[in-house]
Formats: sequence, C-alpha cells, structure tokens
Amino acid sequence: MHLCFAISYFTSGLIINTVQCVLYFGLKPFNKRLYRKIGYYLCYSFYSQLVFLADWWSGSTLYVYISDEDLKHCGKEHVLLLMNHTYEVDWLVGWMFCEKVGVLGNCKAYAKKVIQYIPTVGWAWKFAEFVFLERSFDKDKEIIGRQIKEIMDYPDPVWLLLNAEGTRFTEKKHEASIKFARDRGMVELKHHLIPRTKGFTASLPELRNRGVILDIQLAINKDSPIKPTIFNILNGKPIEAHMHVRRITYDQVPEDETQAAEWLQELFRQKDIMQESFHKHGDFFTGSNVIRKVPVKLQPRLQTLINMVAWNVLTVVPMTYYLLQLLISGEFMYFSIGASILTAFYGLMVKAIGMSKISKASSYGSEKKNGHSLHNGSSTNETTKTK
Repeated sequence: MHLCFAISYFTSGLIINTVQCVLYFGLKPFNKRLYRKIGYYLCYSFYSQLVFLADWWSGSTLYVYISDEDLKHCGKEHVLLLMNHTYEVDWLVGWMFCEKVGVLGNCKAYAKKVIQYIPTVGWAWKFAEFVFLERSFDKDKEIIGRQIKEIMDYPDPVWLLLNAEGTRFTEKKHEASIKFARDRGMVELKHHLIPRTKGFTASLPELRNRGVILDIQLAINKDSPIKPTIFNILNGKPIEAHMHVRRITYDQVPEDETQAAEWLQELFRQKDIMQESFHKHGDFFTGSNVIRKVPVKLQPRLQTLINMVAWNVLTVVPMTYYLLQLLISGEFMYFSIGASILTAFYGLMVKAIGMSKISKASSYGSEKKNGHSLHNGSSTNETTKTK
C-alpha cells in the first residue's frame, strides 16, 4: 500500500507540475485570474492526497474549537494564519482544517527559496506563487511586500501560513529560546519558541484591509500512545488533534512596527498559557481566561477519497502492470530496473513529505546574514540590542 501511495503521489505530482507549467507560460500572461482559478483545483488534487492519508487511511480525528461567528467567515476571506509549530504533523493537521472549509487549493506559506527546485512539492508551490525567502531581510522585505500584493489579488480566498517561531519546537531549540529571552529581559515561554517578528511586521502593510488573522493553537495529548508523526499516519495509526481558532481583525494590531512586534510577543504569551492549560487540564480554557467553546469534530469529506481513488486508477494500475512485467520477465536487468523504480518511488514520496515538514520558513534566525541581525525578538522590556 505504501508503494501504491508513492506511485500515485509522485506520478500525479509530475502530471500536475506539467499542466501547471503549460498554464504558467501559456495562460497566466494573458488571463491571470483564470490561471489562478484552474491552479486552485490542481493544487487541491495534489495536496488532498496527503489529507486522504490523515482522514481516511489513518482515521485521524480533528476537534476544532471555534465560535459560530468565526466559523461563518472561514473560507470566505483572505487569512494570515498564526500557528504554533510544535509537532511534526502540524502542517498536515492544518491542511485537514483547510480542506474542510474549502480553501486547501489556495493554502500558501512562507518557504525557503531552495524548496522551489524540489520536484513535485517545490514545483507545485512555485507555480502556486508561494512566498519564497532568501533569509536575507533586506531582500526578503521587498519579496514579502511584492508577493503578498500578488496573493491578495487572488479571486478566491487565500490562507497564508506564518510560523512565527521560525522552526519546529524541540528541547534544544527551546533551551536556546529561553536563554535568548533571559538575556533580553523578555517573558520566557514554556511551550513555544520566542516568535521572530520581522516577517510579521514586514507583511502587515500589504495585509491590512485585505482580510483577517486567524490565531490557531494546535495541541495533541502528550501522553497519547500514538505519537504525532507522519510515519504513524502512513502506517494507518490515528492521531487525535485539538485546534483552537480565533479570528482577529487588523484594527486590533498596532500600526507602529515596534508595537506590532510587541503585540505578536503578547499573542504568543497567551498561546503559551492555553497550551499549558491543555496539558494540565485537557482543554484550552480551564487554566486560561479564554472563553470556553464547544469542540466541533470535523468529518472527512468524500472529495479527498474520490480524488485518491481517481489518481490510483490513473497511475497505479498501468504502472503496476508494467512493473510486474519487468519483475516477472526472468531477465535480471529488467528485474533490477523494476525494483529500482519501486524503491525510487517510495524514496521520493518520503523525501517530498519530509520537505513539506521542514520547509515552512516563516521568519529569521539569530545568525547573521549580510551584516544584519535576522532575529528580532522585539519587546518593550528588552534592554539589550541584538548585534
């Protein structure tokens, strides 16, 4: 079954990349709106194969805590997603939510520039106009402004993911984050890394008056016997995820850059309290001042199942036939070719999924680039400037 997934995922990805390439050069220069409309369905068809693995194959469950009023707006406006980067599968859980509200094909993110050269995933993101960053703020500030302006011109709602922590939470990175906070007199976070604010503040000018912010807090029971890893999902083991969603309008975010940076820091302090409450009490509300919400269990949609079946019929059936012919040919050379192709398909799928896990680059690290500090943990209590 894993080989079937690999064949379907990689072959369909190359087919979709080919169609995207033809449309990018043949249609986009003449009708950008139609190009983006068609592009939505191409990306949906590609991404939803991974959502299928979570929804149907592993039977994973997603509980969403959201007010009725906020739920009404989901899928109807441009959104900047501010989400904690805690788990290996948080991007996939986010895609599960996006698929249910009808925006999966228009999900985008800030990503490292090198990703755009990776076959299937990277090429799909390049043609889908992701925000690719070079990790040099002088260059990236201009890229962010230009690319967000393009994204906000989409005919349908776009959800843009910003992992403000910059990288996934680990104990080692958390220790470095605590040291950074202590050295600068900032509030330490227990369950998050100190957010990097430059990417956020650089994005605000083009985002204001063009949508809203969704603050998303994702939590998974740390005592769960099934760890939230992509390979557990591939092996059909279900995970149970809990997601708190809150809609924030831009008039709640200060226009001053320094104040906006402090606003983001305060938001993550609130998120830290919610995460602590979940781990202690099993919900986001008991140990915080957040208004209690009744969780909504999101059910799998038939679209992802139908899409997966269709791609398997189109790719796996003929590919399996020809591979079997090679394997049973009796010729060592043909057998070796067939075995190599099978191994390559599986390896490429694992590599592509691995790149999806690590490629969401949302801000900047503390290292120097071109003489500039790339970590901006701005705080009104900060007493030491980053060199």
